[in-house]
Amino acid sequence: MSLKELKPKLQALTPAEKTEAIQILAQSLAWPGIEKTPGVCGGDARIAGTRIPVWLLAGYRCDGTSDAHILEGYPNLSQDELENAWAYAEKYPEEIEAAIKRNEEA
Repeated sequence: MSLKELKPKLQALTPAEKTEAIQILAQSLAWPGIEKTPGVCGGDARIAGTRIPVWLLAGYRCDGTSDAHILEGYPNLSQDELENAWAYAEKYPEEIEAAIKRNEEA
């Protein structure tokens, strides 16, 4: 879809939907390869285009799981995507730790 085709659809959104659209776009620019979408994986950071949350991968790494073993378990995940997850987790450790804790308690 082109921007020209998208423009009228964006203009037709409610103010709340426009706010959500802006947040989605801003987050996709903020960290390429990592997405946060309300209602998907609890809104947690995840590998773009997947339902694999960064906190889950970071939890595996904290448990001593090797990159190779993680990639075996997630064959559609690339090494580059895994590196993006590690960089994101390093940049936002409090967010990732809170998500791990929240999901361990669930």
